[in-house]
Amino acid sequence: MITLDGEQSEARAWFESLRTRICNAFEEIEREAGSDASFLFTPWDREAEGIAPGEGGGGVRGVMKGKVFEKVGVNVSTVGGVFAPEFAKTIHGAENDPRFFATGISLVAHMANPHVPAVHMNTRFLVTEKRWFGGGADLNPPIPYAEDTADFHAAFKSACDAHDPSYYDKFKAWADDYFYIPHRKVHRGVGGIFYDHLTGDFDANFAFTKSVGEAFLAAFPPIVRRRMNSPWTEADKAQMFEWRGRYAEFNLVHDRGTLFGLKTGGNIEAILMSLPPMASWS
Repeated sequence: MITLDGEQSEARAWFESLRTRICNAFEEIEREAGSDASFLFTPWDREAEGIAPGEGGGGVRGVMKGKVFEKVGVNVSTVGGVFAPEFAKTIHGAENDPRFFATGISLVAHMANPHVPAVHMNTRFLVTEKRWFGGGADLNPPIPYAEDTADFHAAFKSACDAHDPSYYDKFKAWADDYFYIPHRKVHRGVGGIFYDHLTGDFDANFAFTKSVGEAFLAAFPPIVRRRMNSPWTEADKAQMFEWRGRYAEFNLVHDRGTLFGLKTGGNIEAILMSLPPMASWS
């Protein structure tokens, strides 16, 4: 087992508690829709060359397939070890020492009704020669609604403003830049916030990261409830499937989290849980 210090233990405990509350909230929505769908939780150990089972940490993959949530994954992980030499050069604080620790939560929800937006959220704490938090969330509607976009952004602006008035504009712009598909010349959704390499005061940065998680939990379920009973057409469904193809392209070609998981011996099913259950390309 990985030995954790106080900050690492505190971060891991928070991410796991947030996972539980999010899963409970999503299951409650399924009950409101008359569904008995629940999350299936599967533990996994990090596998990498020279690591005995359990020594590199691991995580728990949570997946639910229901009436409202066609496929939603909520994963938590706590891993550690040594980066491969070339990959270490790309990681903040690992240029001279490839040892690392990482703990976090990652969530992607693909919805059954094309009027309900898909969503992504993750927050994480990494330790190399430096210690930092990163994460964010973005809304990904196949059929955008201005009200949903405004409510989602308002929740994260409030979370940012409570910690630093400069955060929202900076992290919104970072999300707009990051969640962009250059080969399609389109954004993958209507944005949100994205931040990384938040170093310095652990307590302050951890408090902000917790606010990001709380903002997501406050903002997304009401949007789902607003749209989940909306009537839809076959044309709406076709639009959703084509949009999902763009989402899959981004996650397979450009997403840093996908690459990090693959490069550090993460669980393949957990890493690729972000991919939609069905998509189409014309």
